[in-house]
Amino acid sequence: MPNKVELSKEIIFSSSDPNVSRQISKLEKEGKLKKIAPRLYTSNTIDRVENIVKRNIIDILAWRYPGAVISHRSAKELRPTASGDFFLTTTQNKRITDIPGIVINLQKGSAASKDDMPYNGLFIAGEYRWMLENMQTSRKNGDESKVLPISIIENKLERILLIGNETKLNVYRDKLHSVALELGMTKEFEKINKIISALLATHSSEVLSTPSAKAMSAGIPFDAARGELFEILFDAIKDEYFVERANRNRDEESFRLFSFFESYFSNYIEGTEFEIDEAKQIVDSGIPIPRRDEDSHDILGTFRLLSNRAEMNRVPASVEELYSILQSRHSILLDGRPHLEPGIFKTKNNRAGNTEFVDHQLVKGTLNYGFKYYTALKDPFARAIYMMFMISEIHPFNDGNGRIARIMMNAELVKGDQTRIIVPTVFREDYLLALRKLTRQKAPNAYINVMAKLQKFSDNLYGTNFTELKEYLRICNAYEEPSQAKLEIINRTIR
Repeated sequence: MPNKVELSKEIIFSSSDPNVSRQISKLEKEGKLKKIAPRLYTSNTIDRVENIVKRNIIDILAWRYPGAVISHRSAKELRPTASGDFFLTTTQNKRITDIPGIVINLQKGSAASKDDMPYNGLFIAGEYRWMLENMQTSRKNGDESKVLPISIIENKLERILLIGNETKLNVYRDKLHSVALELGMTKEFEKINKIISALLATHSSEVLSTPSAKAMSAGIPFDAARGELFEILFDAIKDEYFVERANRNRDEESFRLFSFFESYFSNYIEGTEFEIDEAKQIVDSGIPIPRRDEDSHDILGTFRLLSNRAEMNRVPASVEELYSILQSRHSILLDGRPHLEPGIFKTKNNRAGNTEFVDHQLVKGTLNYGFKYYTALKDPFARAIYMMFMISEIHPFNDGNGRIARIMMNAELVKGDQTRIIVPTVFREDYLLALRKLTRQKAPNAYINVMAKLQKFSDNLYGTNFTELKEYLRICNAYEEPSQAKLEIINRTIR
């Protein structure tokens, strides 16, 4: 029975079988097939040819170059670069441009070995092989280069050292050496060996290119992704003009009352929920509510910090002071929860939903890296929201990170004699979404705008009359759940 062209397939390859060739010619004349490259057809006559090629790239490559090795950067990325380049190792060097939307770069090199993975008629270079291949010199730059940016190689080696320690990295180096000998890639091994040695501090760090790799070599590794976020926020606020809202709660009594509301909302946002009058009773009496001892101590610990004007005027002048202030404040904040190790930087990783915070081994290094941007900021509001984001993003403790981040933020504002910021319950989702947008989308504007709006709202919370402030917060919808109301900012004056 003669072979038939299967129109259910998006890509049709020409054949030496004359029956198939005649069918293809007939279908092409009828408009049911479209030629997209030499000996290559598609049954999809609607979509752009470039998109059809990208969807079927592996099948096309396997048909043209059976047994070839997907190599160099393509072995890691498994897709064409932004410029359409894809890299294969075969028996020749050649650049193929006859297929729309893709440039096939053939590299002459070793055939597939036992460490390379079979893949739909091709092979994918094993990890040790492509790591070595990416140590080669490329005549082209950017997306047209066959090698990845060196930062990607360094970051991978950093992670091995961080997660698996020196022993794991040395084992990885030994395997790289073995594969290099097998494939004749000793020059490439020498290059990557220098990087590994620098990370292990047994070779000059001058061979390293990324700040995070250099920091690891110096013994103070940091989270490079968070470092990028800190730089993005810094760039957005360093030259920005912010409205100055002078502190209206300078006397001790009004300072304490503001601190009460701040303590109340800061705990509520983290799930420690009390009625406002219950929380006031706890603060006034210093006595926990029965059967809610730990929750009561959360309110008391937060208030103890926020109402201490001397404490809230402390800001760090060095990274060592930053460590010290964070740990001492956290020990007070969570004094009622000793099982959460108050005052001790986390010793295991933590996460919230899909967000994984900084690795516990990178806490001090990431604080150290972020601190350099903090010291370059002069405006109190800019320093405050930068500090809050940095601490929130690092999550340096097992628990209490949101509260300690907001305490650190407001200390900056107290020191700058500006209005502190309260995040009312009704505005919780806006606040968290803005933080998330900066974290996940690297977009700082929503966060900056949200914090400016919150300071404008908080600027109306002044005076010493608890009942009046409680009522003001009610008419602003401050106590409502985000799904039930919107925050109303009502300008308030004392008559």
